Amino acid sequence: MIKDAYHYTNKFNNLAQLLEDGFSRYSDKPAFHCLGQTLTYEGIEQKSRYLAQWLQHECGLEAGDRIAIQLPNLTQYPIAAYAALRAGLIIVNTNPLYTSREMKHQFSDSGAKALIILEDLVPKYQAIESELNIKHVIVTSAPDLLTQQEQDRGNYSDFNSAISAGRHLPAFAKNSAIADDIAVIQYTGGTTGVSKGACLTHNNLMANAAQMNIRLTKKMIEGEDSFVCPLPLYHIYAFTVNMISLFSVGVQNILIPNPRDMDGFVNTLKNVRFSGLSGINTLFMGLCQHPEISSVDFSHLNVTVSGGSMLTGKAFHIWYQTTGCTITEGWGLSETSPVITLNEFGKEQVGCVGIPLLETEVQVWDINNKPLAQGEVGELVVKGPQVMPGYWQRPDETNNSIINGFFKTGDVGLIKTDGQVQIVDRLKDMIIVSGFNVYPNEVEDILCSHQHIFEAAVVGDHDEHTGELVHAHVATLEPLYEGDVIHFCRQHLTNYKVPKRITFHEQLPKSAVGKVLRRELRNTQ
Repeated sequence: MIKDAYHYTNKFNNLAQLLEDGFSRYSDKPAFHCLGQTLTYEGIEQKSRYLAQWLQHECGLEAGDRIAIQLPNLTQYPIAAYAALRAGLIIVNTNPLYTSREMKHQFSDSGAKALIILEDLVPKYQAIESELNIKHVIVTSAPDLLTQQEQDRGNYSDFNSAISAGRHLPAFAKNSAIADDIAVIQYTGGTTGVSKGACLTHNNLMANAAQMNIRLTKKMIEGEDSFVCPLPLYHIYAFTVNMISLFSVGVQNILIPNPRDMDGFVNTLKNVRFSGLSGINTLFMGLCQHPEISSVDFSHLNVTVSGGSMLTGKAFHIWYQTTGCTITEGWGLSETSPVITLNEFGKEQVGCVGIPLLETEVQVWDINNKPLAQGEVGELVVKGPQVMPGYWQRPDETNNSIINGFFKTGDVGLIKTDGQVQIVDRLKDMIIVSGFNVYPNEVEDILCSHQHIFEAAVVGDHDEHTGELVHAHVATLEPLYEGDVIHFCRQHLTNYKVPKRITFHEQLPKSAVGKVLRRELRNTQ
């Protein structure tokens, strides 16, 4: 354990300085493992340094320019991100599953001048290339670091070639950003409208990494432990926790490029020793149901962290039975860098997302933005060093979201007498049946407690008599009838919360992070 982890991580002016310190302190330690290859801190330092030199001297990119990174969990991702930060650039994290339309919005809105992209995604980029102002495109393929071969990419630059050329260029001008300068533009999912870019400063990200290190370093050994990272690095959760927080204390990250490939995921787990793992509800359930999971050695696992979607009691207990490790659930958003609260290790309260991190204040507000008494349900708002200063070029959205320094999360919840925060649901997902509020999370948790249901999502459908009715979408392990599910719910829920319509699926639609997409299920008959 690192003594005074908070002040250690939080002592730098910008993220580049934090990275340089990590490279120096842990040079011979393993940093990232992916596709059977391990690179040390020194190896990552060298490759990111050469790339930073190439970005500055060959591309002419200057401090504050935006560079989009559109890659899955390959070691190329941290190399690219660290190079960008060392060169003083602002990172625009981009989902590899985005359509051309979504890419166009994000690239044009951010004003990105450069793009580092996976080879498989180039056709989607080419469909919109003429409408953008991107001057430099760097292409990489999954095995590039394994083969180290340089390729002819036509009008684009090759990732390996850029690193090779950068070796012979002058040293890069070090990042001179101050703490309040923007480091990352993290776009929200856009579920309630056009996707907005949350401006995360160097201080936001360093503060959140420091806040997390206070908790994580109680269970992790400096320079010795390994942490499995199946969640995408372009998502702010893994970006902050894995690429900044854990990296800063010498922990190796084991990257899983495609967690949906459960066979490949489990095979990786069989061949590595790991003491930590992050995930979400659907991932924990999927792993525990895999026929080869008993072949995985979980004897060293002492940290399992969940975030991004509600953790069900069923997933918590099945994971503990399978691995012997509890799941520690947290809560956060893109706009908060992201972590706001986290359960205490070994003292987890299932159904709660923990207590606020250091220097973080959480309140519950009513519809008039007035604080409610403890235990009352309302919108959760947060103030702390990890809260963004605002949305990229959207002052109106910023003013509507941040009031008196508190960010309005859009999550409905309450604060218990012991300080634990409990999320009830997303404000926009609430269903109103005959004037009564129905929170999908509650109904979904009951549905998932059924022995034959492994996934559930609840949405509201229009109803002439009650305004809305509860429509449940479920994926089952064994065949069930609609009446079976409704009867089960009636045993555990008051009548207006009981689903009136059941739709069965082989599996539910999910985001790249593995979060069930309720919006795709709305109005599904």
